[in-house]
Amino acid sequence: MATGKKIAIFGATGRTGLATLAQALEEGYAVTVLVRDRARLPARHHPARVVVGDARDPAAVDEAVRGQDAVIIVLGTRNELGPTTVMSDGTRNIVTAMKDGVRKVVACLSAFLLWDLQKVPPRLVPVTEDHIRMHRILQDSGLDCVYVMPPHIADDQPLTGDYAVTVGAAGGSRVISTHDLGHFLLRCLRTSRYDGKSVYVSRDYPKD
Repeated sequence: MATGKKIAIFGATGRTGLATLAQALEEGYAVTVLVRDRARLPARHHPARVVVGDARDPAAVDEAVRGQDAVIIVLGTRNELGPTTVMSDGTRNIVTAMKDGVRKVVACLSAFLLWDLQKVPPRLVPVTEDHIRMHRILQDSGLDCVYVMPPHIADDQPLTGDYAVTVGAAGGSRVISTHDLGHFLLRCLRTSRYDGKSVYVSRDYPKD
């Protein structure tokens, strides 16, 4: 079942967030974004509503979620790889805010959640551990959640809309473009097919 056209995007100024926001606006979604710095939104993007605040602030999250049909979570730590609870703290606030009547959430996590944690590169373990906490919060929420678990996310590859989707396991290549990942996040809003499932998306892009 498709959701309505009013959505909130958390993490909209990150690489994947910007790609998702641009496509959502092109597709006619009325998008609310929660951003810490309004200046990080490109001038060409015009969300229906911009809430200035932090995902770790419950009041700011409540304001962004109120009245939405669905939520997309693409929270990240940019290049900070040390111990963190930024993503799980934000997700906990989002889940709490959604309890007032918003059911659908599409969350971008990591393909490392499909691996044995012992095999995750050591420098990426702290961020992966917070993705695990985030995943548990979503699982316990009772919401209609899609757990999107991408491999390496590439900025230098195009939007194709044509990629492999594997449920419950890693498969295919080990890369997905920011644009194709954003495309899939939005695609999940239009179907209940992936609700409650862990989904890996990837594509083999031509090499120059």
